[in-house]
Amino acid sequence: MDTENPSAHPHPQSRTAGKNHPHAGGLVHDNARHTSRFTVIGNHLAQHPELSALAIGLAVYIQSLPAGARVDIKTLAARFPEGTTRIAAALRELEAHGYLRRTRERVGHGRIVTRTVSCNRPGHDRGADSSRPLGTPRPKKTAPKPLPPVPRPSCPSPTLIQQATDLVADLRRHDRRLLLAERDAAHLAPGVAAWLERDVTPTAVREALTTDLPREALCRPAALLAHRLAAQLPPPPPFRTPAPPPPTARHPLRNCDGCDRAFRAPTPGSHCRGCRSDLPEAAVTFGIT
Repeated sequence: MDTENPSAHPHPQSRTAGKNHPHAGGLVHDNARHTSRFTVIGNHLAQHPELSALAIGLAVYIQSLPAGARVDIKTLAARFPEGTTRIAAALRELEAHGYLRRTRERVGHGRIVTRTVSCNRPGHDRGADSSRPLGTPRPKKTAPKPLPPVPRPSCPSPTLIQQATDLVADLRRHDRRLLLAERDAAHLAPGVAAWLERDVTPTAVREALTTDLPREALCRPAALLAHRLAAQLPPPPPFRTPAPPPPTARHPLRNCDGCDRAFRAPTPGSHCRGCRSDLPEAAVTFGIT
């Protein structure tokens, strides 16, 4: 069996660019493998060409926090030396680039809270590859899907449109999921006006829009209401002709008891118009003064 020669020169190691043979004055990494308490951060965030250093640092800090942690402006300003103004501006940067989503939601007893969602890779929920090369332009946001068309009234008077708008705005009192944006309410108002124009009462319109709604959350409540207004539009009311006037009574011919002239009267034994003493012209005819 061969013996080891301690005087033999060791086998030279291969040098990998950027690790064992860094350029003079360049960056040198002294890395240790993390096995606990670490957060994975993508280079699309760490090397983002448009975000400020404060925004990148806040994003890294927020992504390292556990679910349920408070990340409002006052809490972050108490944690870092930057003031509330700079913290708020950095959060707006992250929100504009998709690393944060902040929505206001209504909870019990009429309270409104802000829900914050941290995204470690914006666009992954839409199947988009957010790890785009640095310096490339951001993809344009997809335009929202337009609402279905609604019926239009034949005579859209301001009073009718205002009544319809008030009805749409009041739907949230019957189902809090029907809290609509102002532009959506303006889109639905002509459809409601078309129903009111067809002699449908406001109560009947409200019931048609709010009855048998899905139990689950409504993703696009305005689209559902627009579909109902168009699909369930009632027909115009039937055309009602005015009742004809009663026929004029036609009495039989009778002979006047005074001058034996024939005239029409309901009963016999009466005088014609010329012989009736109770009329002014009769009095002149017979010389009565």
